[in-house]
Amino acid sequence: MILAAGQGTRVRPLTKDLPKPMVPILDKPVMEYLVERLAAHGVRQIMVNVAWNHHKIEQYFRDGRRWGVEIGYSYEGVYEHGDILPRPLGSAGGMKRIQDMSGFFDDTTIVLCGDALVDLDITAAVAEHRAKGALATVVTLPVPREQVANYGIVVADEDGRVRSFQEKPRPEEARSNLASTGIYIFEPQVLDLVPSGQVFDIGSQLFPLLVERGLPFYAQSRPFHWIDIGRVSDYWSVLQRVLSGEIADMRMPGTEVRPGVWVGLNTRLDFERVQITGPVYIGSSVRLEPGCSIVGPAWIGHGSHLSAGSRVERSILFEYTRIGAGMLFQDMIVSPSYCVDRYGRATYVGDDRCPLRWGDARA
Repeated sequence: MILAAGQGTRVRPLTKDLPKPMVPILDKPVMEYLVERLAAHGVRQIMVNVAWNHHKIEQYFRDGRRWGVEIGYSYEGVYEHGDILPRPLGSAGGMKRIQDMSGFFDDTTIVLCGDALVDLDITAAVAEHRAKGALATVVTLPVPREQVANYGIVVADEDGRVRSFQEKPRPEEARSNLASTGIYIFEPQVLDLVPSGQVFDIGSQLFPLLVERGLPFYAQSRPFHWIDIGRVSDYWSVLQRVLSGEIADMRMPGTEVRPGVWVGLNTRLDFERVQITGPVYIGSSVRLEPGCSIVGPAWIGHGSHLSAGSRVERSILFEYTRIGAGMLFQDMIVSPSYCVDRYGRATYVGDDRCPLRWGDARA
């Protein structure tokens, strides 16, 4: 089960016209990495709950056959006053809707949030879940004590049995530093606790119910990469790490023409007239005018245009982005219509208060 019905308000404007699971990492939607990992661990059937901009997820992934899996979709919405409106049912409520309709969750089920990069050994996690006789498992990772206020914190005993939760506690109040990663393993009976036709959340409602009833509910803590894209600043940080090669099995596309410089098709680089310091990916049909420079980690999306004397440092340019002559863009995410700095502050094309000039390379 991939949870993909959220609106992604905390990563706007990236999700203004794009569902959060479709936000690109190395030119692939973040959800595609999850589908690939599930397929690599023998999962063959995947349900995805969708709502906001659902058609973009469905049109991209379709029935899943090119990943060797079968993908189904469960749309969550209502018909009001002649319009079909997204109306997510919550993480547990969405699963209950699927179960009521078809009984799909008739075996051990892995649940993943569709907006994070993970390299979890899913096979080992399921094996531990079954060995403990767990009804439910939450996969956790330790986080620095000063960062616990950003996460749901799991409190477990020495055997890993979950005893309580703290939602984003202050560091001095935290009784644990184990953060929920939004990765769960459920047996079918878990969904018997979820009411039908209601908004119901896994973390804030289902998990406390499991603890209250004393059911076999465990936390696992095993080493793996978990990169959550909760905010725009997280997205910038994720891409910096990926472009720097920190995350295994995430290879740069294109051809490496010089150490740390990858180039797509139909792009020519004249290293005597432009300056490039890797790691940098320059997509297909990119135009680089004389005197421009790129300092990595950086990603230049296909069809983009860097005007004479412009400079891009540690930034991500979405496809068809034009950077104005002499402009300096540092630590930014830039699209043809907006740019966002590493702290999540957004500026839109045409805002006279912004000294930067950029636009659509197709214009």
